[in-house]
Amino acid sequence: MNFRYSVCLLLVSCRLSLPAQGQGTPKGGSDSSPGVVAKVPSGVILVKGAWSSASDSVTPLPERGVVDHGVFRDPYFGIRYALPPDWTEKYRGPPPSENGRYVLAELAPADTFKGAVRGSVLITAQDMFFSLTPTNNAVELINYMKNHLQSDYTTETPPKQLKIADRSFAFFSYWSPAAELHWYVLATDIRCHVVQIVLTSRDMKLLDSLLVDLNKMKLPAEASPTGGTGGGAVPVCIQDYAQAENMIARAEPVFTDRKFNPVPVRIIIGKDGKVKHVHFISAFPDQTKAISDALARWKFKPYRRDGQGLEVETGLQFGRPNARDPANDERRGSPPRN
Repeated sequence: MNFRYSVCLLLVSCRLSLPAQGQGTPKGGSDSSPGVVAKVPSGVILVKGAWSSASDSVTPLPERGVVDHGVFRDPYFGIRYALPPDWTEKYRGPPPSENGRYVLAELAPADTFKGAVRGSVLITAQDMFFSLTPTNNAVELINYMKNHLQSDYTTETPPKQLKIADRSFAFFSYWSPAAELHWYVLATDIRCHVVQIVLTSRDMKLLDSLLVDLNKMKLPAEASPTGGTGGGAVPVCIQDYAQAENMIARAEPVFTDRKFNPVPVRIIIGKDGKVKHVHFISAFPDQTKAISDALARWKFKPYRRDGQGLEVETGLQFGRPNARDPANDERRGSPPRN
């Protein structure tokens, strides 16, 4: 994966309208706000029927953040951000990708904006359970992105730490001399995702003002460059937790069709060791049923820390796995990501 996939593809590429869904929004899929047109990047094939869904409608999902009355809210990540005056969300992002990448919001000046130079604010999240890059947290991802800039981009500010809304973010900036565009890239870890904010404009004064404006953002207490520890209302995030040493019972799903596409799934394991929530990041309905039937029979050893039982959130990959960066194999020997 190169850096353009991470930022530029979603930011500056042309977009195509989502195909009309004859039955409306698929069950469990992301809802579009009134007046907001859903878009996907050019060159992306959206397979009808493969969508995100969940086992219940109560547990927050990463992709269900919304902009309403000038405020962006995402309950899963615990983010609240009041948009700058005369800014809006014109387009909803595409559905989650097979490697767990989300476009949470793409913000831009509204028609009432009086400034001479425009810009954009892109908020994304990468599920680190399914990341294809050899990185474990926001700091490593920012360094990876900086080190893999293509030759037509130039670093302006090398990676460093910034305080945004009393939280630490990894930050760097770069620009394109040919396009005369500047990018400010910020990232932090929340619930085993890297939440990334990308500010883009030709006017660095506008970028600086947007950066200051981000201090209005409300973030959860666990947000930090290396992630939170979980506990309480937030499950503990552990990479590859569904191993034999942690399990009492397991059943494999039986697919009758579509056996070869990747099916990334996030689960929350209750304090009793049973699977209490299933989030299908991208799956066909028949795959959803087969996996749900199997997970209903799974039983884990209850997870405990300091004598206290805690919920666990982890990722599973069914079907054919996505091609990973070979360096990612090293992550298998790393300690659990909390």
